[in-house]
Amino acid sequence: MRPETLMSHVRALPAVPFRIVLNSGRTYEILHREIISVGRDVFLYFYCTPGAEYFDRWDTVSLLLIERIEQIDKPSRPPRAEVARSEE
Repeated sequence: MRPETLMSHVRALPAVPFRIVLNSGRTYEILHREIISVGRDVFLYFYCTPGAEYFDRWDTVSLLLIERIEQIDKPSRPPRAEVARSEE
């Protein structure tokens, strides 16, 4: 996937939650634009405490592994403590 394509979803106004689907089937739900950074790779930041200043962990995903972006109306499962979720 081209970085410009992904950034169009990140920068959308008003913000719309979306799901990143990888070629492997793994998914990441992006509920807030603050949890994602796009460069040569995609960085996803996970916060266990909502509103925390510092992230607890992160995942790195290659743009080449992104199969598609899906717009979501609500998360596919009830929210946990993490702001961003990774589903395997």
